Order: sequence, then C-alpha cells, then structure tokens
Amino acid sequence: MVTNNAFPAVEKCASIGREKHTVVADMDGTLLIGRSSFPYFALVAFEAGGVLRLLFLLLASPLAGLLYYFVSESAGIQVLIFTTFAGMKVRDIESVARAVLPKFYSSDLHPESWRVFASCAKRCVLTANPRIMVEAFLKDFLEADMVLGTEIGTYNGRATGLVCNPGVLVGNNKADALQKAFSETKPDIGLGDRQTDIPFMALCKEGYFVTSNPSTKAVASEKLPKPIIFHDGRLVQKPTPLMALLIILWTPIGFLLACLRIAAGSLLPMPMVYYAFLALGVRVTVKGTPPPPVQKSTGQSGVLFICSHRTLLDPIFLSTALGRPIAAVTYSISRLSEIISPIKTVKLSRDRATDASMIKKLLQEGDLAICPEGTTCREPFLLRFSAMFAELTDELVPVAMVNRMSMFHGTTARGWKGMDPFYFFMNPSPSYEVTFLNKLPPELTCSSGKSNHEVANYIQRVIAATLSYECTSFTRKDKYRALAGNDGTVVENLSFHPTK
Repeated sequence: MVTNNAFPAVEKCASIGREKHTVVADMDGTLLIGRSSFPYFALVAFEAGGVLRLLFLLLASPLAGLLYYFVSESAGIQVLIFTTFAGMKVRDIESVARAVLPKFYSSDLHPESWRVFASCAKRCVLTANPRIMVEAFLKDFLEADMVLGTEIGTYNGRATGLVCNPGVLVGNNKADALQKAFSETKPDIGLGDRQTDIPFMALCKEGYFVTSNPSTKAVASEKLPKPIIFHDGRLVQKPTPLMALLIILWTPIGFLLACLRIAAGSLLPMPMVYYAFLALGVRVTVKGTPPPPVQKSTGQSGVLFICSHRTLLDPIFLSTALGRPIAAVTYSISRLSEIISPIKTVKLSRDRATDASMIKKLLQEGDLAICPEGTTCREPFLLRFSAMFAELTDELVPVAMVNRMSMFHGTTARGWKGMDPFYFFMNPSPSYEVTFLNKLPPELTCSSGKSNHEVANYIQRVIAATLSYECTSFTRKDKYRALAGNDGTVVENLSFHPTK
C-alpha cells in the first residue's frame, strides 16, 4: 500500500522546464490552503438560498463532520451537497459560482501548489467538490484546461441534492476519473494533500504531497493571474462555521438596527443626522474643506460634487458630511430606495441631451452630486468616468468616498437593489470616509479649452491618487457582463487597461 510518505513535499517540486508538462491537482488543501469546503458551500447556501438555507447547512454540518472523519469522506460531502443544493435552481448555483466564489477562492490560493500548477502547460483539477461550484473559478481565473469534479443530479432546472454516478470523487473514484480522462497517457505531476488522493497521484509520473501548515500565506492579490475587480454577494468574510453562526444570530438584530438607522437618516433634519449616526454606531469621517452653500440670491450656479461610487448611499453620506441635503442624479435606483431617501434623487434617462438639460436645471436650483462611474466597485479600482458632467459646469469639486463593512456588502448586481441600504446598515459598525478635494481650477475646465474627456480623466486620477486606487477603463456594462454573464463569459474578455 502506498502511503503519503512515499511522495516528497511540493516544495521540492521544480517548476522550471515544465512548459510541456501536464499537472493534475486536488483542490481543498492542495490548490487552496484551507482543507475544509464548508465555507464555500455556506456561500452558495446563503447567496442562493438565504439565511434559512445557511441555518440548515450549519445544523447539518456536525453530522457531515462525523461521517467525513469516522465513516467516509464521500458520506460527509454528500450531506453538505444535499443540504446546500436540494431544490435550488441550477442557474442560481451557476450565478454564485461565477460572481461570488472566485473572490473567496482566490484569497486562499496556496503559493507552492500554485507555483507548480502555473508552470505547466496543461492543467487539470480533480476535486470532490461539485464541478458546478468550482469550474468557473478554475477555468476563468486559474486557466485550468480540465475540471473533473462531483456531478450533481438535476430535475427540471433544479438540483435534487443527490450526486450522479460514480458518486463523490474521492479515493478510487478520483483515480478512475483520471484514467478515463487521460486514457493511457500518464500526467507528469500529481498534487494532493490526503490519504484518499494517493490513488490518483500514483497514476502520475511524479507525485507531490501538500502538507498543512497554519503559517502558510495565500498568494498575494497582485500575483494572481487576473485581478478580481468585480465580484458580487452579500457576505464580506468567508463563512466559517463560527462566522456562519454569527451571521445567523446577528441577521434579525441587524435588520432592526438597520431600520432604526435608516429612519434616523430619513426623518431627522440633515444637520442632526451626523450625530444620530454616531450614536447608532455609524462612523462618518470628514476630511478636507467643503465649499460653502450657494447663495441663490446672487444667481450663482450650484457646485457639482464628483464622487467616487462605493454604494448608493454615497450622496446621503455626502449630505451628512456637509450638514445639508444635496440632490443627486443616479443611473438606477429602486422604488423603495427612492421612498426612504432623505435627499432628492433624479434618474438619468441615458439620453445625453435630455440628461444634460436636466443636470443644468438642477444646478440652477443648488448643489448637486453625481457619481460618473455609473456603478459601484468594491475593490480599490475606479471605473471609467463618464465625461458628460465636465461640459455642463466649471464648478467641479471632486469627492473621494470610501466605506468599510465587516459583515455585509451594501451593493449587489444580482439581487434586489432595494435591500442595499438595509444590508449596509445591518453591519455592526459601518463607516464612511468623505474627503473633499480642492475645487477644479479654471484652467483645467472645459471653459479653458480642455476636452470633457481630459477633465473627467484628470478628476478620476486625482480621486484615485487620494485613495491609493487604480484607474481603469472598465464601464458599467463591463461590470454587469462580468457578474451577470450576459455574453456567456465571466472576466475572460475583460482586459486590464489603466487609464493614462
């Protein structure tokens, strides 16, 4: 019987001269540092099934653990699969796998396994995880050529919670799947981390074992094959069993707290909102010197605040920082958000002439806020700024917005946007930082001969420098194509082009 002692550690595997080699790797504990797949099942359960599905998964996890360690790996994994997937729409699972899981998988990539995996020309992943969960990440972000995983049963577009023959890919099932895929050809390298990986590793010309080490640091984000600029989902942290329990217990409390915070922001006079938020655990930090309010008696046009876009609450926290309500134009906003908003919101029609006329009219009435990115971005990147605003006024004040959340994201591309404010305020202690930058000097405006694109790009660079963000040329359309998969791809067709 072959034991794991028969295989050297992955650190001893050379990665030079592998340009024509084939590598086959396990996933949990091998390509990923973490050996448990529970957090990723929990993400699917919460994002596609809600907090009750997450509760059912958490309740079933002790049974899954007992079966996994004392009966068989296959039985334990089948419990997780059934509890997570039974009755769930297949398209919802695929959506979470495409838009949510890559962010969490990429933050747990094992540096030594990745070094070897990336050095080979042909890459195959052999995993007990359901293929539907992992394939999008492995192919689109790690550029795997083949993904062999457990196949789940479906009926009328819904998952049954059962697995298809030959069952969960562990032990000999992995070896059989490898032989079927490669026939008589022997892969050059096999990477695994546990006893049940030995059957498939023995079929490779070379085998290397990945040992568990708590001090192992994941591959840094800047060293990833592709930058993860867009991702979706409500959860900020990976839902380990303890974190999942905290999420379940906090959700009803957090929702009541969110309602109270939203009521304070909507019903109190704007000068009092800052102090009400502070008393309710919402921190607002104001930096820079904001311009004074416009005196309507002088006939002066209002100031146009150019804000980076983190959530739909940006204009509200801008108003909170100023102590007065500032009207905002927006590309899209739910009816519920309009009702509870303490400031005037006006939807853009996406017709250039109509929108330009409307913005000019609003500026005659007073100050106005606009987020020219057109959509939010969670990562430290700024999307391309729409240039239309630059030709409408010379009274331009850039505002750098940044927020911090510990439990829930206050944005979504796949879900109902009406819940965005509630999820943001459901965080135990959310915070916003509003930095007012210097008003754009006259010589840098369109009135001095600058094109609207030059002005927009300049403001984008100024805000990015303030926040230590990267400028990109991505647009709202790119984000929704990446997260909603409208053209059938994830981020593969998006290239990273910093704006000069």
